[in-house]
Amino acid sequence: MTLDSPVLPHLTDRWLRTVRPLGVYALHGMTFLGDALIAIDSVRGHLLEIDCTNDNTTVLNPYQASEFMDTTGVALWENTLWLTRENSVYFCEDAGSDLGKTELKPQHFVTLSYPANGVAVWGSTVYVSCQKAGYILIFNRKTGEEITRFPAPGIGVQNLTVREEELWVCDSEEQTVFCLDRATGELLFSVLTPFERPSGLAFHRHPETGQEVLYVAYAGEEAYIRDDPNARDPHQLAFRDRTLIHPLHFHYEPQKHYALSNGYLIEMCYVEELAPLDEVHLENLEWRIAFPAETPRQKLKHIEPIGMPFTEEAIDGQRIAVFKFDTLDTAEARIFGWKALLEVRSIKYRFAPRDAEDLPPLPPAYEERYLVDNDQLAMDTSIVQRAARDAIASETNLLRKVLNIRDYVYDKLEYGIKPYIDSPDVVLQRGVGSCGEYVGLMLALLRLNGIACRTVGRYKCPPHPDRQGVPLQPDYNHVWLEFYIPGSGWVPMESNPDDNQDLAVHPMRFFMGLAWYHIELGKGIRFESLKLNGVPLHKSELPIGDLAINHVRFTIKEELPPFG
Repeated sequence: MTLDSPVLPHLTDRWLRTVRPLGVYALHGMTFLGDALIAIDSVRGHLLEIDCTNDNTTVLNPYQASEFMDTTGVALWENTLWLTRENSVYFCEDAGSDLGKTELKPQHFVTLSYPANGVAVWGSTVYVSCQKAGYILIFNRKTGEEITRFPAPGIGVQNLTVREEELWVCDSEEQTVFCLDRATGELLFSVLTPFERPSGLAFHRHPETGQEVLYVAYAGEEAYIRDDPNARDPHQLAFRDRTLIHPLHFHYEPQKHYALSNGYLIEMCYVEELAPLDEVHLENLEWRIAFPAETPRQKLKHIEPIGMPFTEEAIDGQRIAVFKFDTLDTAEARIFGWKALLEVRSIKYRFAPRDAEDLPPLPPAYEERYLVDNDQLAMDTSIVQRAARDAIASETNLLRKVLNIRDYVYDKLEYGIKPYIDSPDVVLQRGVGSCGEYVGLMLALLRLNGIACRTVGRYKCPPHPDRQGVPLQPDYNHVWLEFYIPGSGWVPMESNPDDNQDLAVHPMRFFMGLAWYHIELGKGIRFESLKLNGVPLHKSELPIGDLAINHVRFTIKEELPPFG
């Protein structure tokens, strides 16, 4: 059995579009009154009615905005409007059909010890999220007494909505929407959002199809170049508020332990420009570049050569473009590579620790390949071996081991970019690492603890889903890893993006999850390699970077339609 967001027409549907309300700074909390979306701009205190089909925005509390500043949660139940502001929850009666026509009179419901973030109401139950407490608190609507509380599923500021027996939670730090059983708080599944900083969510029944659509609001900042004619340098880096609303589509496969969410049709171009650093004369050279992989979240729709033809080979099921040079000389000028058209979605796996108990043995071929030091991982050094022991302590569960190792690496390292990769023993001593060095240390610690793992990458599309049809170039390459759960398969884990030094607890968004902008290339094999006279060259013998300059470009063509 699978759980989907509804099958709906493609994004030309006027109800399935990015909503950019006019004159709004930061939306927090959402609900619907008929077809009108009701939300709060916490910066201005404006209670807003937003038309999802055309962005029209109406202020419903024009004479009470100051009373609603810093409000972060909004809910409607019957004719009562519910709000969270600072540490308290309020309700306004008779606010249904007369919303915007009469004065709102907030009445106190309950006050928490810490800020109340989001609110949702269903029947006689009021749900309130509180980031600082780390819980979702449940109250009796009639008496205000606390009934129980659930541990918050993420670490950020959370907003809430209810659909039947489900409690839905969006988390600003986790870039995630969680679906919980509203009676028990059990996490059913979660999905990654296409934009960062989700700040509100609400279901709405599509007026034409009758299907329910989950809308998610986002609130954050975006960088831009400001033109300042009075400055010596007129081009100034600045930041501005950005808020929007976008439908969140999802497809949950409980038997496969994952959920997919919004995705995009992306064109990716990868080319090499010959630019040798030294005099070279190579004969019978094969230059091999892996294709984008086929995975549950990524589909290769088309690929074609750029600059010169290639032949195709396969290694362990991974397709590779082979460019053949009879000779390659210093003076030779060439640009060659491929252009691929991909469908890529976000994926989030759901494995609980109980799913990683009593596992079958690791296949012998995986032991030989994914538990050994085959990439200068310094697994025989005392500092790395001690770290492998310290990272897991007495833990025996595979999933908890992996998470302990991830958090250990995050606690030991800070992110920093370098032009080369050091071995894990050097990285541990230095305490600073690039994404590749995070991966190297994680690989070493996982393998020393008997957990099969491998490097995956190699690029991320710049994460701007609203910049469609515009060439986008990543600043750097990027790698992450996968670990193997016997009996279930390979599961992804990011290298460093969740290592936020400003947070006391590390996010879980990319632990067993990848966003739509992660492009998987050459899983379990080298992305790019050389053969000379049919013999593979080690990257230290002839570094590709000494022969050529690579160029990478992405173009987001369109958002993929909802799941069919």
